[in-house]
Amino acid sequence: MAEAHNALGEAETESTTVVVIGAGPAGLTVANLLRRCGVDCVVLERGSRAHVARRQRAGIVETRAVRMFESWGLADVVRGGPPHDGLLEFRIDGESRFVDDRDGSAGSGARLCPQQVLVENLTAAHLADGGDLRYEAADVSLHDLTGDRPTVRYRAADGTRHSISCDFVAGCDGEHGVTRTAVPEGVATVHTFDHGIGWLTVLADAPPPAHPLLAVSPEGFAAHFPRGPRSSRYYLQCPPDDDPGAWPDDRVWDALRTRLADPALVPGPITDRETFRLRGLVHEPMRHGQLFLVGDAAHILSPMGGKGMNLALHDADLFVRAVRDAVRGGDDTALRDYSRRCLRRVWSDQEFSHWLTRTVHEAGDDTDSGPFLRRLARARLDRLVTSPGARHAFAELMTGLDPAREETGPA
Repeated sequence: MAEAHNALGEAETESTTVVVIGAGPAGLTVANLLRRCGVDCVVLERGSRAHVARRQRAGIVETRAVRMFESWGLADVVRGGPPHDGLLEFRIDGESRFVDDRDGSAGSGARLCPQQVLVENLTAAHLADGGDLRYEAADVSLHDLTGDRPTVRYRAADGTRHSISCDFVAGCDGEHGVTRTAVPEGVATVHTFDHGIGWLTVLADAPPPAHPLLAVSPEGFAAHFPRGPRSSRYYLQCPPDDDPGAWPDDRVWDALRTRLADPALVPGPITDRETFRLRGLVHEPMRHGQLFLVGDAAHILSPMGGKGMNLALHDADLFVRAVRDAVRGGDDTALRDYSRRCLRRVWSDQEFSHWLTRTVHEAGDDTDSGPFLRRLARARLDRLVTSPGARHAFAELMTGLDPAREETGPA
């Protein structure tokens, strides 16, 4: 049956409960969980499916998030890679020290699941469940967010314009998406912090390390992480505004061999390289009317500690349970409390990420930090690898399982 259009050539307004903006890990998790508790939604993504599938960022799904997916009956979405054995290697001036980031609790642990694998698995699960996922949605705009029924308008790939009326909008489209900018100036506070540190990130078809590796040396920080059975991601400390073009292959591999203290490091074809600044950002509150910010639309973290994607998955879980309570039982308590509950973990993870970022960088090259801060950072690393109490606190933060953990699951 042909779709009805109004006099302006726009499709007649559709209706749904939740419009999800963005089909990355946050948006697809929201969509899948909503389907699991019987709440209808429409997902709008400005990119193509192929483009979304190519985006590569995070690689480890933390313990809390793995158990969250299991509790919703979605365990398969994180089975794109081997379980993380819990060991994290700190290589300090060439000397290897290992920290176990498992907290000893019963149940599944973290998994090595690259972001693009998680996204593809979540996409497949959502579509198999009959989900409505619309790619190449351009010119998305949000209207009447403080009313009872907001409206989302967009232009489809064929040029037709569409309008969707809904109860809630989930803003899962990242820092530069339309949802965060839809919050009027003065309504929210944006807290920012710039570490003054840059990273060159390199993706290569090269053998992964036996364990995630963080290396501290006078030449600067470096890291080596698995991204698949034959793929690795590397990080090299560099000036914040460095040009990736200044890092030809030979320079990359020479720097990695030196900083990782591994003269025999096996190189491979480099498939992607870019530079970025390490920084933190928090949008507070994470709600405006019926718009709820989820993931990178609300917060950005330094990659240290692997909290960015995992924090987005936490937001998604809280948001869906709040919507479920409101739709099923007419109880909007969790919706009203959404921002406060999210921000409690956001600031905790920001602090952990900040602590680890400063520690591994200041412990190495002291050009900016100076010898006093360098020795303090070295003391923190020594405590981490020698003190059972410090190791337990570190494991608790890495797993995401704090003692006052939130309820999870579709009960």
